Amino acid sequence: MKKSISSIWIIMFAVTLSIGGSLNRSCIALGLTSSNLHERGIQINEPSVIKTPDEALKLLKEGNERFQKDQSMEVDLSSEKREKLVNGQSPIAVIVTCSDSRVPPELIFNQGLGDLFVVRVAGNVIDKIELGSVEYAVKHLKTPLIVVMGHENCGAVEAAVEANGEKQHGNIGAIINKIEPSVKKVKSKDLHDKELVEAVTIENINNSSAEIKDGSKVIREELEKGKIKIVEAKYMLKSGQVQWLN
Repeated sequence: MKKSISSIWIIMFAVTLSIGGSLNRSCIALGLTSSNLHERGIQINEPSVIKTPDEALKLLKEGNERFQKDQSMEVDLSSEKREKLVNGQSPIAVIVTCSDSRVPPELIFNQGLGDLFVVRVAGNVIDKIELGSVEYAVKHLKTPLIVVMGHENCGAVEAAVEANGEKQHGNIGAIINKIEPSVKKVKSKDLHDKELVEAVTIENINNSSAEIKDGSKVIREELEKGKIKIVEAKYMLKSGQVQWLN
């Protein structure tokens, strides 16, 4: 009987080891609070209070490195975390990026609930609505970092290149019109096919970043005070890498 009990304990121990890698997700799924997780020695990705742009950027870079290596840490999705966020939010960064389903910022940067203020629109273009959203995060939420992130193989950019200056029907035309200046500028460099699309993508990222700076007095003032920073980036779909452009 004792031998049978010992065998059972050995089997249970082996099973415990085999599922250790997924322990974080299991605990969170069971509704354990962040306190419970810490008590069990489980590391969760819950950024401390971030006050400078460089601190925020460092967290994003570290998170993306983990994402690339398939080593993303579990984030706190517990009811305790949700309850904390009911009365307010303090995101570490504004991410202005494309609506593309392959480009989810929270996963790419390995961040969780309340960590990122995300503005997504096809082609990561900027108009008054997007700009107002960025201003809100900077002015009212005191978010120190703005990231304008495009991505490779962007369908909106490809559509703008293929349109070749011709007027497009429907509301998609409004997006293409915002990208068209980037197309015109890059076409003067005699690039073609994928090389042209990717060059337009980077130019469009730069243009969106410039529109944020030029179109908002609120943001310009915070930039001059050194309280915020705007950085440009491009996400690579296959590798998962975020290339920082400035």
